[in-house]
Formats: sequence, C-alpha cells, structure tokens
Amino acid sequence: MQGQFVAGAVIYAKDIERVSQFYSELAGLPVVQQEPDYVLLESPNFQLSVVAIAPAIAAQITISSPPERRENTAIKLCLSVQSLIAAREVAVRLGGKLNGPEREWEFQGNMVCDGHDPEGNVLQVRVGAF
Repeated sequence: MQGQFVAGAVIYAKDIERVSQFYSELAGLPVVQQEPDYVLLESPNFQLSVVAIAPAIAAQITISSPPERRENTAIKLCLSVQSLIAAREVAVRLGGKLNGPEREWEFQGNMVCDGHDPEGNVLQVRVGAF
C-alpha cells in the first residue's frame, strides 16, 4: 500500500530494529521499508514509522532493563491485536510488557490493556468483538 497514506504514527527510538520488531510482531504490521534511520511498518489502514533518534540525543538517553514506562506523555499509541493473551506473551518476549489480566477493561465493545514497548513508550492494545 506504499504511497497511499491512510493514518499513522511516528515513534522515535534509540534502537529502531528492536522497537520495529516489537510492533511488527505485536500488531502484525509487516515491515515494508527498512533504511538505516527508519523502518516503515504498514497494514492496509495504518502506517507506523519507527525513526532513529539523532545520535547526539540518543547518547543522552538511558533505557533501563526492564524499561521504565514513560507515562508523562500526551499521546498513547493504540493498536489492534488478535488476542490479549498472545500479545502479552509477545510483548514480554520482545522486551516490553502489557499489564496483567486483572487490569484489562472493556471500552466500546473491545477488551483493552495498556503496556509499554522495549524503550518504555506507553501503548494500548485492543481486541474487538469479544
């Protein structure tokens, strides 16, 4: 679908390979383009650009292990997944984390859960028509 933009988001990352693999596997977004300073993930209705943070700025950023969740942000990425159980397993395997089942909730006919990626960026995943 390259060239026909529908909707999307940009995430700046210290490790674009790790972060793009996380989102690709978590949300089933195939990599459609990979360059040294960005990776494009895309579905028919959504494009996620994972862009490398400038080296001078990246050198000043420390990502702890496990990463500290960056909750002081005005925007939270929300992605559709097939299963919260599977998404939770993928997130942990790739260095992120979703909240436990006890912190899931229903919103507009979707089961919803918050979490973070391998660099601590907050996200939300939703499973529709439960």
